[in-house]
Amino acid sequence: MITIDGLKTGDKIPSERELSERLNFGRSSVREALRALELLGLIETRRGEGTFIRDFRGHQLVQLLSTFILQDEKAKRDVFETKNFIEMDCLRLALQRIDNESMENLIEWAKKTNSIHDDDFFYRIMEMADNHLFLRMWLILKEYYYSLDFHHVEYRREDYLLLLEALAEKDVVKTLSAYRKLRNLSVF
Repeated sequence: MITIDGLKTGDKIPSERELSERLNFGRSSVREALRALELLGLIETRRGEGTFIRDFRGHQLVQLLSTFILQDEKAKRDVFETKNFIEMDCLRLALQRIDNESMENLIEWAKKTNSIHDDDFFYRIMEMADNHLFLRMWLILKEYYYSLDFHHVEYRREDYLLLLEALAEKDVVKTLSAYRKLRNLSVF
């Protein structure tokens, strides 16, 4: 219904009565569903004004899900592994899509930055890969990964620069090898 009506963040959704009629459900079911959506942070109700769509790209949903799913150690490793696979696939895409000017800008940024933050670095790689689904999945996995309280690892500038050098050469084997070195991965 959100898609059909072209609704976006900040837009008012139909009243309980209208939703009940359109969806062919009782008002009590609609009211309960709206409460659940509000609890998840997807909508907000303003007294006297109505119910509005919230920007649900925030952290509430990830944190809520993290309390219910993926609690065993294997599942936590799976999150880390999947995040790494997405990063490697985005490196492969970036190798195909990056232009020389963007590459030079990225290298210049990495050299000038006092300390390279891993998220900033890979966000830039994701942008170069130009795959919005990978970006969204990576953002969710990254937030979920941080919510799991894994020990935070600091990576060395030299390893980022080695990875950028391989990217600039458009060498897949060298790029993935540099990625494994950065992440300290023996097998992938």
